[in-house]
Amino acid sequence: MVKKRKKKDAEPKKEKPTVNPELDGFNIEIDSFGELKTSYDIDKINEFLNKNVEDKKLIDRDDIDTTKSNDEEE
Repeated sequence: MVKKRKKKDAEPKKEKPTVNPELDGFNIEIDSFGELKTSYDIDKINEFLNKNVEDKKLIDRDDIDTTKSNDEEE
């Protein structure tokens, strides 16, 4: 005889992922049309990524200085 699944097991617990403190409160969802809905402005997200993530495609380029961002030079 097949055992019935308990309701507890049917829905996994939704835990908040650990995030960088600068992005605390950031939420992203995909609506029914496939559009991304975020709780932060895309410019703020891009600024954070530019500051904290090294772009692997730009490592070998000689015309771009990847060691310092524009914000650090000022």
